[in-house]
Amino acid sequence: MLKTNDTDTIKDHWGTVDKLVEKWLHERQEVILLLCAVDGLKEYTPKNTPISVKIQALCQVLIDYVSAGHFEIYDELMSEAEEFGDNTDLAKSLYPKIQITTDAAVDFNDRYDSAEHCEKLMSSLPTDLSHLGEKLEERFELEDQLIEVLHLRHKELVSSPTTTA
Repeated sequence: MLKTNDTDTIKDHWGTVDKLVEKWLHERQEVILLLCAVDGLKEYTPKNTPISVKIQALCQVLIDYVSAGHFEIYDELMSEAEEFGDNTDLAKSLYPKIQITTDAAVDFNDRYDSAEHCEKLMSSLPTDLSHLGEKLEERFELEDQLIEVLHLRHKELVSSPTTTA
C-alpha cells in the first residue's frame, strides 16, 4: 500500500521498471524482425546472409528475450504491483500460459542451436517457424496484459503530485 512518504521511492521504482520494460519491448521488436528475416522477408536483412546465420541470430535474441521476461521483468512487475497494493491473481494466472510459450522458444532454440542442425532441419524450418510465430504472438498478447495490469495503470499515480492509497 502506498503512503505519501513512500512516493519518491515508488516513483523511482516505477521509472526503473518502465525503462526495463521499454528495453525489453525493443528486444521484442528485434525478435520479430529476425523472425521475419529467417522466414524469407529479405528486405530486413542483407540478401547474402546465410539462413543459418539468421537462425542463430534469431535464437540468441529469442532466448535473451524470454530469459529477461522470466528472470527480470516479471519479478519487477509483480514487485511494483505489490507496492501499489494491487491484486496479482491475473498475473499469476498468466504465468503458466507464458511458460508454454517459453517452452516453445527453448525447443526451437534447441533444434536450431548450430549451423549443422540448421542444415539438417531445413525442410522442417517453415513449419517450426510457423509454430514459433504462433506461440510468440500468444506470448506477446499475454505480456501486454501483464504490462497493462501491473505497470501502465500506475503511470498516472506516479506522475501526480500527491500519491496516496
